[in-house]
Amino acid sequence: MKTRLQVLQDHIGREFSVSPSPFMLWMNPIVVAAEQGTVTFKYVIRHEMSNPIQSLHGGITAAIADDCIGATMFSLDEENFYTTINLNVDYFAPAHVGDTIIARSSIIKKGKQFVNAQCEIWNEAETRLIARAYSNLFKTNVIKKVL
Repeated sequence: MKTRLQVLQDHIGREFSVSPSPFMLWMNPIVVAAEQGTVTFKYVIRHEMSNPIQSLHGGITAAIADDCIGATMFSLDEENFYTTINLNVDYFAPAHVGDTIIARSSIIKKGKQFVNAQCEIWNEAETRLIARAYSNLFKTNVIKKVL
């Protein structure tokens, strides 16, 4: 039986099509890298992810950060789900429909019940920071299903 990290790693270079999150599946992340405690995804900004001026909607930016952080928790291969208890996003630059962006998340501190994590979202060349998010997550009693 594969670990959840191995499942992520099996998708490197491909869309992560086995997420338990229907919303993540809608966003179509491509796995760039996955190690225990850090995940990198690539996204192509689609029209339905944009605001009226054709740039990445702030809510979708926050959702990308939240889901990428969730995948990082997935990489730890723990039995329980963690739930987001806060998410703070700083927006620095726009991304537009058709652009490719890179989201990289990592664990800052992990305790017995709480985890602090971050996610940076960059343009494809990683020369312009689009957003940075920090999140705290709480360990729930919900047990993950085996993939």
